[in-house]
Amino acid sequence: MSKVFLLGANKEIDRAKQVVEVNQVIQMEGYSYDRYVVYEIRKNDWGIAYKLINLRTKEFYTADIIRPLKEKFGIGYYYDSENPEFMDGFEVAILLQQAHGKKKAEEEKAEQEKIRVEQVREIGRKRFTEIFPEDAQAVIVARLRQNESDSQTDYFAHSTQRTVIIGFSEHKRDIFSEMRKHASNFEETAYLAEPNEDYEHREKYSMGDGYYLGESKYSGWIIEKVPVYNRNRTIEDFAYTAGNEDNIHLKKIDTTPPSDNSGTGKNACTLVEYSAKAVAVFGETRAIKDELKAMGGRFNSHLTFNGKRLAGWIFPKSQEQRLAYYFGLD
Repeated sequence: MSKVFLLGANKEIDRAKQVVEVNQVIQMEGYSYDRYVVYEIRKNDWGIAYKLINLRTKEFYTADIIRPLKEKFGIGYYYDSENPEFMDGFEVAILLQQAHGKKKAEEEKAEQEKIRVEQVREIGRKRFTEIFPEDAQAVIVARLRQNESDSQTDYFAHSTQRTVIIGFSEHKRDIFSEMRKHASNFEETAYLAEPNEDYEHREKYSMGDGYYLGESKYSGWIIEKVPVYNRNRTIEDFAYTAGNEDNIHLKKIDTTPPSDNSGTGKNACTLVEYSAKAVAVFGETRAIKDELKAMGGRFNSHLTFNGKRLAGWIFPKSQEQRLAYYFGLD
């Protein structure tokens, strides 16, 4: 179990056989060319594990195969079998202390970042829930991409540097005219609002990027639709993005209550049938928001009624009579 065969080097290596000593200096060849010191040697069922410290970065590493430099073949860890180099034990002890200190500092920094991210996500969950329409079937987003390609190695890729929420859709169909309509909500993508077939990309094939609007798939801003299959999952997916208010660019909400034959009660609030399963309250509700929340209402700044986007409270249809009584409409 401890033996491996290195095909390229045409050589069998017995990992159970110790080849270097504690405090011995080895080096990496074919990649970083850094030097390491062995500070501990451990044995297990698969052979020997050499615990290393990078002399330059003071980071911990583990190697299970270290080969003699005179038999160098490919990338790997190597030791000089003819002129072995050792460090003083006291120097290694100081280096080990420094490496532990660096690792602890990195772990503390990572934990602080984890806490910060969760705080942002908590703010984002609440903020996104408030703007997330009940009838939304997709989120329309703008993404800033950075080119990560390397033409010399034929590697083509990109990373997303920023995501901005610019709209919602009541369907999952990819329609470029709809993407262009929302492009004007964000200054950085406003130029994509003008019809231009060169910006329309259809890549719904294996390894493609789907439908998106933009100059390039690798760099700059693109606009795309993200389907909603599970409301809670979508809220989680956009929680961190929505945690930064500057990542939300929607059209200004019309807070004027709709004019129709629905009942109007106290505080000039209007109770309307929103759907077969829900009713909604529009108007100046700030003074009674606690009461509305206690009755099972959920505020949504992006409701749709009579063709307008309105801010209001949404309730289950079962609460209609209670609301009518509350507003003095029964």
